[in-house]
Amino acid sequence: MGDVIGMDILQPVVALAIWTMIMWAWMYATRIPAMSKSPDIDTANLTGGIGSDLDKILPEKIQWKAHNYNHLHEAPTVFYAVALVLALIGAGDGQNALIAWIYVGLRIIHSLVQATANKIMVRFVLFALSSLVLIWLIVKAAILVF
Repeated sequence: MGDVIGMDILQPVVALAIWTMIMWAWMYATRIPAMSKSPDIDTANLTGGIGSDLDKILPEKIQWKAHNYNHLHEAPTVFYAVALVLALIGAGDGQNALIAWIYVGLRIIHSLVQATANKIMVRFVLFALSSLVLIWLIVKAAILVF
């Protein structure tokens, strides 16, 4: 995107979207085999229910991936919106693109921690840092838009 001014920020946007789909695949690659092995789930006759119902049935470590996949549809939606605003006004290059990459990096690290070791304080610090980075990007966008 180097030849279109203000569009570099779209790279981290797409990178986070790709990462979200990687977490989706990881979730199902672990969840489906666990559901098949569970004596509490009759996959052939399964109807109704919601994903959180599986928290009572499947091992925590299996559900961690699903929880993270859900988290990638929360605060990152604000990131997507702000990044698109910055791209639309031609301000998605330079420092703004760098901030966006930092946000994406922190969210990926957060995902890896949550999906594997799931240490709450580590996750909290990563979430807090990513939130501060997102706030920084929002403030920069607000200054330009208002």
